[in-house]
Amino acid sequence: MACSEITARIAAARHAVLAQTELLHREFGRVKSEWKADGTRVTAVDVAISENIFRELRAQFPADQFFSEELADSGAPIPVTSQFAWVLDPVDGTNNYALGIPHCAISLGLVRAGQPAYGVVYDLSRRVLLHGGPGLGAWDGERALRVNDKPLTPETLIGFHSPADKKFLPLADAVLGQFKIRGLGTATLHLAYVAAGLLDGCVDFNVKIWDLAAAVSIVLGAGGEVHFLNGEQFPMRQFDLKMPRILYCAGSPAMSARLRGLMQT
Repeated sequence: MACSEITARIAAARHAVLAQTELLHREFGRVKSEWKADGTRVTAVDVAISENIFRELRAQFPADQFFSEELADSGAPIPVTSQFAWVLDPVDGTNNYALGIPHCAISLGLVRAGQPAYGVVYDLSRRVLLHGGPGLGAWDGERALRVNDKPLTPETLIGFHSPADKKFLPLADAVLGQFKIRGLGTATLHLAYVAAGLLDGCVDFNVKIWDLAAAVSIVLGAGGEVHFLNGEQFPMRQFDLKMPRILYCAGSPAMSARLRGLMQT
């Protein structure tokens, strides 16, 4: 990858996300919300942030592709054909955001040839920008990140989202019986907090690619691993708003191995 290509996109991504934080904070806990056909909540802020970020990036990188959770549903998967593509969740944790619970984030991921290249996540609760990518390092504000690689203990903290599909309850129980659990209501922050060393690992049964595209890159940049347990997600070959839920675990190499062992299907 040409250094100038990725460097320009990293700078643009950070600027585009930070430009939306004033709107994000201003409407926090105040904005009205509606429910989409798929049962998920959406607000005018989700839509505005999606449009604003993509307008800014598209002006600089018109050959790139742009995918958002709030993209109008075309009714069919969209093939990934460009060298660079952006995957956005304008407000991950919209339920929290609408209700005034501060665990929510803007999540902007860049993929190159379908593979994670860089991620930018704005954490509303801590007012900090997390960003990074494989081979490029990772940061929490100005602090360089590294996943926790300390020995696993009963005090180890795992980010967790209970499975919507009850057939996965035995796998969930296997994890619940081993570690302390934190459920924040945002898959993006669970995974980003693994990169930041705030959580030792995370498990989710319900996410979609827009929840993860940014934070996967940050975890990889921080020396961690992300393992998909019901089908590889990268290289990303298409964007599908109706895609099935993703089952994954993440953490340091040791944590990832432990979680995979507990969750063998």
